[in-house]
Formats: sequence, C-alpha cells, structure tokens
Amino acid sequence: MPDAGMHKYRIFNHVRSAREAPLTLTTLAALTFDQPDVEYKVIDESIDPVPLDYPADLVGISVMTGTSRRAYALADHFRGRNIPVVLGGVHVTIMPEEARAFGDCLVIGMADAIWSNLIRDFKAGQLKKEYLEEKSNSKFTTVSIPPPRYDLQRKSGYMMPYTIQATRGCMHSCDFCAVPVIWQSRFVRRPIADVIRDIKTIPGRRFALNDVSPVDDVEYAKELFKAMIPLKKKWGGLATTKVVEDPELMDLLQKSGCEFLLLGFESANQTTLDTIAKRFNKSDQYENVMKELHRAKIIVQGCFVFGFDHDGPDIFEKTVQRVQELKIDIPRYSIYTPYPGTRLFKRLEAENRILSYDWADYNTMNVVYRPMQMSPVQLYEGFRWAYKETFKVSRIFPRALGAGMRFPITFFGNLPYKIFVKKLAMQRGFEMPLLRPQNTLSVSTQSPIGPISGAPCDCSDS
Repeated sequence: MPDAGMHKYRIFNHVRSAREAPLTLTTLAALTFDQPDVEYKVIDESIDPVPLDYPADLVGISVMTGTSRRAYALADHFRGRNIPVVLGGVHVTIMPEEARAFGDCLVIGMADAIWSNLIRDFKAGQLKKEYLEEKSNSKFTTVSIPPPRYDLQRKSGYMMPYTIQATRGCMHSCDFCAVPVIWQSRFVRRPIADVIRDIKTIPGRRFALNDVSPVDDVEYAKELFKAMIPLKKKWGGLATTKVVEDPELMDLLQKSGCEFLLLGFESANQTTLDTIAKRFNKSDQYENVMKELHRAKIIVQGCFVFGFDHDGPDIFEKTVQRVQELKIDIPRYSIYTPYPGTRLFKRLEAENRILSYDWADYNTMNVVYRPMQMSPVQLYEGFRWAYKETFKVSRIFPRALGAGMRFPITFFGNLPYKIFVKKLAMQRGFEMPLLRPQNTLSVSTQSPIGPISGAPCDCSDS
C-alpha cells in the first residue's frame, strides 16, 4: 500500500500511524490459505519503506485515488525489474482505463473470489490482464472469508493494530462518497459466526470495526452485538447519527463494548445536508445525538466538511462554535472533495469547476475545485483557521469535560491534532494549479524512484 499521508508519529527511526491497521493486504494474504507454497511480504508505506530491491515473483499494489501517482511509480519501478505487477483497489475499480497503462494485471472490484484463482493462474504462467468481480443482483449478499493474516503486519506501527470487518457497502448515497460508486447500492454481510471467530483470534483486548455503516442494517447489527457481549472486548467504529434512534440498539452497542464512534455530521446546515443526499442527518437533533452517546459513555469523533455550495466565508467560525456547543469529543475537518466517479465529480466537471486533475491532491486536505460562495484561498485558509482555533487548549478542555469520566482519554485524544495543526501551519497554503487541458489526468513524468511509464490518460469517462 503506497503512503497515504495519514497522521503518524516518528520516534527516531520508528514510525507509528495514528489510525487502525488496514485490512486489505492481510485479507488478501489469507485468501490463499489452500496454497501453502505462496509466501507474502506485506508493506504499508505509511509506516515502513518499500523494499525496492526485494526479490519478489509478483507485486500487488492497492490503489486509492490520493495514492495513485505513487502507486503507478512503484509499479513502474518493479516492472522495470521484470517483476509483474497487479493493481487493484478503489481507484483501479473506478478508473480501470487509466490504470491499464501502469499494471500487467488489474483486479476490478472486490478480490475475495478472485485472488486465489489469480495466484493459481500466475503460478501456471497464465496471468490474465484483468480479473473482474462477479456482482450479485441482490441488494443483500453474504460473503465468507478467512481471518486476516495479522501475523504479516507490524503491529507496533498502528495505534489500533487489530481491525475487523463485518459488513461492506452503505445503504446511503452521499454525493461526495466513492462507496456507492463501488458498491452500487449493494450491502454485503459476513456471517456473524465468522466475525466472532475473527474477534476471538485477536490477542489484544481492543479492536476497530472498520465498516462504513455497520449499524444501518439494524437487525444484523443487533444480532452481531449480542454475540459480541460474552467476548468482553472493547471496540470502536463508524456510525451515522441515526444510531441513537433505536433504544435497543444503543443498549446492545454499549453492552458489546463500544467505546468510540466516528460520526459524519458534515454540516450544521440542514439545506446542505439535504442537497448532498444526507438528509437522514437532522441538524436540529445533533444535541440529542451527543447527549445519548455521552450517556452511553461513548467517545465521539465528529466530522465536518467545508466548501459546500451553501457555505460562505462565515462557515468556519459557525462550525467551530457549533462543535464547542455540541461538546464533540474529537472534531475532524475536511475539504469537500470530488473523487472521480462520484456524482459530485460529474456535477463539478459539468460546471467547469474542477481546478486540479492531479489525483495526489485528492486527500480532503486540498482545494481541487472552485467553491460557489468563496474563493479557493478563502476555503483553504478557513480550513486551516478552523483547525487551529478548535485545537487550542482553551477549547479542548471544555469539550473534553463533556465526556465525563472519560475526560482524560478525550483530552489526550485531542492533543495529536495539535501536532497536525502545526504541520498545516507550515504548508504554503493554496496555490492555483497549472492550467491543463480539460479532462486530462495529471501524472508526473518523474517520481522519487524514476520515470513513470505510460502517457497521460483520458479521464472523460469518469
């Protein structure tokens, strides 16, 4: 996995990511359990350097939009050593025509039913140029996969080294989210017995549930949480603001060991929420959401986005104040980002508002489009101001008090963001991208490890 630029800490030569361990590579490695002659080396470049001279037979690279330039450069390097490269992941699935110029083989879609056969084909000298996930026509499907190969990852590299997945997909379709593009209204459940088996294999007491929206399939979530109660583990994950609407679900959530939830509040403006297809968020109910979650002793990381079409220059101060009023334990801000393939990307492109087709800028911390009611500079500088203002100790302290007995965890959970604020302050700020022909992909001809093969690709299909 190429470096995604996630929050991390460096202690001498040791790097530790502030996130939970990703599941992609360890899950892939588990899928060939019936082929014991296959050996894996798993590298997450966010915490460890890629061994460029490693004597691999085959290299697989998982590609996100923000890491695609680095992914293509790494692919070019290994192909230059005559090592075939398989490219997969979200970005490859959304933009396969672009990716074909940089890989010997593409995996389009989820690899669960693909990877084992791909490896067999490779060993037989019959690797295909493309492997496509066979999609079910059913909205709800079940998939059974073995436990991840936790033994292959450097556990000391993550704040949360153990991650579990129970569901995939989302029942909602927010305009800026790539999940509906990949899943197209499908929702995949894993058998609850498999999920419990995986949780039991974790030697630690805590884990993260990395599902995008695990509690929206309410009956499945209730059954899962009931089964988790006897394990006496502690966990955190994602949810929507709807989670507090079902008293039984909230009770089971607490009894199952939930200590932490990340919620996408996105905006305090209901008109904005309706416009981005997130009308299930009710801004006038945010106080009740926080009250119920704090009553359940659950710490909340609340996410807000800047740059919606209804946002004017006053949105930053209003949002910071709202965060304080709600006593959101650990706030997080991002910039409205039109990832390729999404409805937002298509709309902004049609309106000629896309400023950058350099995918390295697509990380929710850069302005890649022209906002409606402010300049790109105002959006970026307001984003930086909001972070700086929110993570002053004078603002952290009263928010952390809202967590009650969990005050120490919340207070110290805010402090890493003060480091992030300092990094933001040292950046040069927004700079207008160089003008490029419309609908062309900006792929640098140079990379830290040599030239990237292939010509710029046509992105018009996105």
